[in-house]
Amino acid sequence: MGNSQAVLVGIRGRVLALEPGTGTELWRTRLKGGDFVNIVLTEDRVYAATQGEVFCLDPATGTILWHNPLKGLGTGLTSIAAAGAFSQNAVLMRRRIEEEEAAGAAGAAVL
Repeated sequence: MGNSQAVLVGIRGRVLALEPGTGTELWRTRLKGGDFVNIVLTEDRVYAATQGEVFCLDPATGTILWHNPLKGLGTGLTSIAAAGAFSQNAVLMRRRIEEEEAAGAAGAAVL
């Protein structure tokens, strides 16, 4: 199974990937601290922020690919966003709109 389909959980300084059909844990990665973890999933990366630091993980294994401590900015809550994540959501929303429009056009043709 491609882990881009996994359910990601950020909790207590960790990121976990779960198999969506069973909830089975696929991998677990310890980041930093024991606090809230903000997660963004793109097509080929998982970005996680906790304790004022940002991590980039491999979505298939949870391996930390890079880490930026954001020196001098403190350890408060960190919000993150990634262009790939936005693009995926935009594509999915566009597909849904197109499907609804096609279904509406098919229904109108029957009348």
